[in-house]
Amino acid sequence: MGHTHAHVRSYSASRMTRVLRFSLLVTLAYIALLVVTGLRAHSLALLSEAGHNGSDFLALVLSSVAVYLQSRRPSSTKTYGYDRAGVLAAFINSVTLVGFSFYVFYEATSRLYHPTHVRPGLMMGVAAAGVVMNGVIALLVWRSARTDVNLRSVLLHELGDTLSTAAVIFGGWAIMVTGQEWIDSALSFGIGAFSLWSSFGIIRESLNILLEGTPAGMEMQHIQFAIEDVAGVNGVHDLHVWSIGSDTHALSCHIAIEDIPPSASECILQEVRDRLREKFHIHHTTIQFEHAACEITHGCVIPVSERHVH
Repeated sequence: MGHTHAHVRSYSASRMTRVLRFSLLVTLAYIALLVVTGLRAHSLALLSEAGHNGSDFLALVLSSVAVYLQSRRPSSTKTYGYDRAGVLAAFINSVTLVGFSFYVFYEATSRLYHPTHVRPGLMMGVAAAGVVMNGVIALLVWRSARTDVNLRSVLLHELGDTLSTAAVIFGGWAIMVTGQEWIDSALSFGIGAFSLWSSFGIIRESLNILLEGTPAGMEMQHIQFAIEDVAGVNGVHDLHVWSIGSDTHALSCHIAIEDIPPSASECILQEVRDRLREKFHIHHTTIQFEHAACEITHGCVIPVSERHVH
């Protein structure tokens, strides 16, 4: 079972590496096109897109490194493997997107006070190419992004670019029809706002994993009730649940049971693990049994009759 899981994961990592490498080459070429045409068209929207795609390029580089690290087997010094590498990459990607958004706000505000003539036809042509490119990359990444916060951060970058380049096409048409140069700055504000909004969710999720918070969507009380519902379990305490990576969760707890032999308690342990795996997708568990006959506190054995219930 473990060998099969490793084989599937290795295949998935290899496929994603190819997708990310292709995306890197295409994105780099498009950034160069945006910079050249943005300067020629005097369009802040196109230059903003160049910056946005620059952050995408960084996101793809970080994600490529993270995918490589995540495919490596656990070692004696990294016993859980390298799943957190992808989470860290997602956090860095999102923070850079926030910084880029504020830079765009600054530049767009300056343009409002110092208008620049824009060439809308050139804007529309380059933006149309960007819609196709970002749409293809987003589609390729989407297939593996649903369970990986690292790839979801890349997907958000690409979806944001697809929408913002589509907006540039509309903006170029509006400038061509109305002759209002301020539309270019308004588009830049919109691109920056969307980038800012899309990054917050990834920052919150990745920080929660890095700080070992309870995984999103899980309620500690529900997990405790599920364990206590197993026959033979008298109580649960010192319950902790955290994420190792985007889709890998771990749990540790103390479970109170009757004073029974280890062969009998093994059935309880197996039932608890099965329930955690099936209901909550928690596969890494560290469970300590405490027998009802006594409780060891500060090196002393305290009989059950003298224990205080908290």
